[in-house]
Amino acid sequence: MPERSKFQKNVIRNYYENRENIAIQRLQELISELYLSEGKRRKQQWKHVETHLGKMGVKQKTIDHLLEQDNPELVANLLKKLDR
Repeated sequence: MPERSKFQKNVIRNYYENRENIAIQRLQELISELYLSEGKRRKQQWKHVETHLGKMGVKQKTIDHLLEQDNPELVANLLKKLDR
């Protein structure tokens, strides 16, 4: 594998430094989509929410509870708590 350029190294470093912020932003977008979606599309959005919450270090028990409740407002409240 060829050596990465300085630019590429900076892009990779910045991504990992901002990974949590990226996950928060994506979760905010998914919450909006959850309010508007139904059926299969909604289930797909919940899978994405589960993935991003896992990346943020949220306990699996909490994630399972949110999925069971199927309420985007609960995810939004959790994001407010995590953002503080």
